[in-house]
Amino acid sequence: MKTYIYPQNLKAKSHLWLWSIRDFLIICIMLILSVVILTQIWSFLPFAITAVFAFLSIRFEETTVIDYIVCAFRFFVTAQQIFYWK
Repeated sequence: MKTYIYPQNLKAKSHLWLWSIRDFLIICIMLILSVVILTQIWSFLPFAITAVFAFLSIRFEETTVIDYIVCAFRFFVTAQQIFYWK
């Protein structure tokens, strides 16, 4: 079996800057559609939606911002905290 210099021996997911390739393509398509909508309707709402999606899909070490927010919400709001005093 060959060993490659690429991270995790060619088994890692590909990334482009701070996003996965799929998320980056979605952001690019959303930006193009936002420009078209801006020129036709004069609405900045699609740019805001694109910016929010781009922020929430930023990936650091296989964890996105939305994953972190969901885990924090579960920990602080929905999960029961049990403390044992010894």
